[in-house]
Amino acid sequence: MIAIVDYDIGNLGAVANMLQRIGAPSTITSDPDTISSATHIILPGNGAFDACMRNLRASGLVPLLERKVLHEGTPLLGICVGAQMLGHGSEEGKQPGLGWLDLRVCKFADQPGLRVPHMGWNAVQAAQPGHPLIQGLGGDARFYFVHSYFVRPTHAADVLLTADYGGSFAAGVARGNIAGVQFHPEKSHRYGKRLLANFSGGAAI
Repeated sequence: MIAIVDYDIGNLGAVANMLQRIGAPSTITSDPDTISSATHIILPGNGAFDACMRNLRASGLVPLLERKVLHEGTPLLGICVGAQMLGHGSEEGKQPGLGWLDLRVCKFADQPGLRVPHMGWNAVQAAQPGHPLIQGLGGDARFYFVHSYFVRPTHAADVLLTADYGGSFAAGVARGNIAGVQFHPEKSHRYGKRLLANFSGGAAI
């Protein structure tokens, strides 16, 4: 069972609906017992970094998530701001992140003709071609983005996917059982279905 963490942020129903389409059992939950028994965890995020971090800490779930992810090795996927929260902090705010991955969150630099937020479909390129999360995506993979900030890992080995918007940026990160994507797989049609199927362990698409 995939636990979609509910901390009063984001459109969780869209993630659950996409998982249902691929036949991957999931539940939207803030219940510690349900999260404790989950085989996989999705951490969504929407809006401002500080608001997401405040809500997550106020939920009281951080110690449980740390035990599950850092000590038990439960696979976790952060989506959009959920991916940004995996790092140390963001230029957008002052709240500390979870610190599970060595990365910072940066704003797109002002450039003539570059609209911020970055919104719409964009191609991605594999930086870790053998990683299980991106198997079967193909060379033409495209995902739907809505963001003004992006993750900047300290270690190049943690970059999973890159995309180009005024320059190359990390569209996905991964280390061990922890992964995060800047785009919205739940809005990305067949490519999102493939990525979520890979994450859930081979559900049908």
